[in-house]
Amino acid sequence: MNTIRWLIAKISLLLFASKAEQKRDKIIRQKESGVYVDAASEKIRNFDEDYRSATHMLKLRMNKKFPDNYHARLSSGEKSPYDYGEDRALAVDAASIAIAMALRNGASVRQAAEAGAASVGI
Repeated sequence: MNTIRWLIAKISLLLFASKAEQKRDKIIRQKESGVYVDAASEKIRNFDEDYRSATHMLKLRMNKKFPDNYHARLSSGEKSPYDYGEDRALAVDAASIAIAMALRNGASVRQAAEAGAASVGI
């Protein structure tokens, strides 16, 4: 009786091992062709919503360092105004790129906002 159980166990091991090997080979072929979707990427994420959330988190910090169309004096003794508009536009571009890249690489919303802040030195 023990011999029959041992023989059945070996046969089932061979069958299951070959199925697992076939599945592994199929996944490898799919990865090479670029069509493989793993469990992490099956989770539906709304890129637009995540992007809006990350930019909203960063907006208050951006307003402190790069005021929106705010003219300030360079020093208290001079009367020449300084326009932060161009500085802000460049900072928004850099932060937007960093946020989008972080989200595309699988970062969370908070991590993407931090990446955007780091890209403009906040």
